[in-house]
Amino acid sequence: MKIRVDNSVCEGHGQCAQIDEELFPLDSDGYSGVGAGIEVPADRQRDAEFGVGVCPVSALRLEPPA
Repeated sequence: MKIRVDNSVCEGHGQCAQIDEELFPLDSDGYSGVGAGIEVPADRQRDAEFGVGVCPVSALRLEPPA
């Protein structure tokens, strides 16, 4: 599973990073630093799902493994 962000939608609320700063890093301006995507370790999938769900503008999504 991979976390992706739509940078054109992200408003920099940072609620995802409050869930897990490693899965949802922020850039120096406070916007999502997920970039091209972050692989989610199997033992952290719940945190990833929760972090995606708290985004108030739905800028984040989870993609199944390739």
